[in-house]
Amino acid sequence: MSAGPIIKILLADDHFVVRMGLSTLINTQSDMTVVAEATNGKQAVEMFRAHKPDVTLMDLRMPEMNGVDAIIAIRGEDPDARIIVLTTYDGDEDIYRAFQGGARAYLLKDMHHDELLSAIRAVHQGQRFVPAAIANRLAERMPRSKLTARELDVLRLIVKGMSNREIAASLGITEGTVKIHVNNVLGKLGVNDRTKAATTALQRGIVHLK
Repeated sequence: MSAGPIIKILLADDHFVVRMGLSTLINTQSDMTVVAEATNGKQAVEMFRAHKPDVTLMDLRMPEMNGVDAIIAIRGEDPDARIIVLTTYDGDEDIYRAFQGGARAYLLKDMHHDELLSAIRAVHQGQRFVPAAIANRLAERMPRSKLTARELDVLRLIVKGMSNREIAASLGITEGTVKIHVNNVLGKLGVNDRTKAATTALQRGIVHLK
């Protein structure tokens, strides 16, 4: 590609086949090389500390520590760390949290390989790389009040299919209080019923099924 410095890359993904495919693609490029691979977020932080890569490709859903927490931890140690999120999740809350955490780019795993290589080179040069589809999802992010911690607790249990009575027992609060929280959740999500609230929470990445 060029006679310039080689871009050192860290891969963080818990799927071996994904890492192998990425490593094979990257190592065919004359201007970049994979210097380390991590299988979870905690290991990604450790590998970053040990290898000081120029660019890190970070999955969002990994064991021990998720991608956003790993990004925050890495940038806490190195504010100039250049990190690209590479994931299957396209919910607007996932995207928002990743950029809030310090990601420089957000790509979906079904993108064309040329787009990934372009993103790596752009981020290495200090640029951001936000595909149009991702920018649109971020722009569509609902400007509603943030859910409180308790409302998030209630929403997670709604997603699990619990009734108000079961939620009350699980959280140690009254059914009346649960009803208030449920109404607040519906209002903030802009939906009319619990089923739609659960669907919206999953689609937007507010809640994830374990």
